[in-house]
Amino acid sequence: MDKADFVWVGISTLLVLLMVVPGLALFYAGLVRSKNVLSMLAQVLATFALAIVIWFVYGYSLAFTEGNAFIGGVSRILLGGIADFGTGKYALAGTLPELAFAAFQATFAGITCALIVGSFAERAKFQAVLVFTLIWLTFAYLPIAHMVWAPDGWLFKQGALDFAGGTVVHINAGIAGLVGAYYIGPRLGHGREAMAPHNLPMTMIGGSLLWVGWFGFNAGSALGANEIAALAFFNTLIATAGAILAWMGVEWAVKGKPSMLGAVSGAVAGLVGITPGAGLVGPGGALLIGILVGALCVWGVNGLKRMLRADDTLDVFGIHGLGGMAGALLTGLFNAKALGGPGLDSLSLVPHQLWVQLEGILITLAWSGVVALAAYYIADKLCGLRVNKEIEREGLDTASHGESAYQR
Repeated sequence: MDKADFVWVGISTLLVLLMVVPGLALFYAGLVRSKNVLSMLAQVLATFALAIVIWFVYGYSLAFTEGNAFIGGVSRILLGGIADFGTGKYALAGTLPELAFAAFQATFAGITCALIVGSFAERAKFQAVLVFTLIWLTFAYLPIAHMVWAPDGWLFKQGALDFAGGTVVHINAGIAGLVGAYYIGPRLGHGREAMAPHNLPMTMIGGSLLWVGWFGFNAGSALGANEIAALAFFNTLIATAGAILAWMGVEWAVKGKPSMLGAVSGAVAGLVGITPGAGLVGPGGALLIGILVGALCVWGVNGLKRMLRADDTLDVFGIHGLGGMAGALLTGLFNAKALGGPGLDSLSLVPHQLWVQLEGILITLAWSGVVALAAYYIADKLCGLRVNKEIEREGLDTASHGESAYQR
């Protein structure tokens, strides 16, 4: 064990926790109407907690132990044997105790599940959200994580590049959210009534915490206090800054005014875009990825959203899905040494790498999408996925949790 590596990854684990609670929770809560604030906070908190428990029981074992090309084994069920520190080291953990690696990866599983709830915000039953999370995490997240990150995983063997979760986290969550938006249907009055965010300062605070926490998400994925962590750290800084300016610039040109919501959305888009390549591209490539993904996601939450005709409430697919796909492809390009990256020796290798990246995207979209559809169907049959019209009009806070965020 290297003590510096352990300290850095331990801090990174706490930073990813900060991304979710309070970061993502506040980001999402500010974007919904005041009558649904607590339901949003509760769904983020509860799905994250449920994912952590599942990770302990069987998730880590199925994701990261040796199995087959699609799923791991059962040698770490209930993390059995992981605290037997005298048995040698685990290859994926490097210089870390395996328990520290498992804790770090647990937060990735948790935030992926929490991201999805933004797509069907303001109309889903709390118990149905938990049922969906249990099924989807088991049959979508764990196999995708194993395929991409485990040494015997199918996409890992193909050479797919995903440094910190562009495919495993963002594309995975994005398509699951889009399927949910289609399955549950639009909110009452969608397209006819104003549904403006109720508290943009809250969203700004949450988005800022996401940026801070994302340094742990990306730089922590180097699994050590080393040069790759330094590269991922700086790339997370520069790509996000570029994306903020790109989003604001596009919005300014098209709508005449740059909005604060656009700026913070640009920050999230840039963070999503650089995630798969954080430690795999140079700073110049990172800046270009941030600018390109930031500009693209403006279209994702406007033009693409209208084309898809889905009430993806908080634009999970438009930012995380689309941004993750663009980031994954651009990672395959800017990984080349000729373009400032630390990877491919020749530009002639780029087309093959782009094909591998595309393969990972398509497999994730298909696998996660099908599992999500099945999970929504089962949750719907077990407890009903959507609240009734009276509760939706009243707001989920009082009906689902017996509380109100604001006392009049």
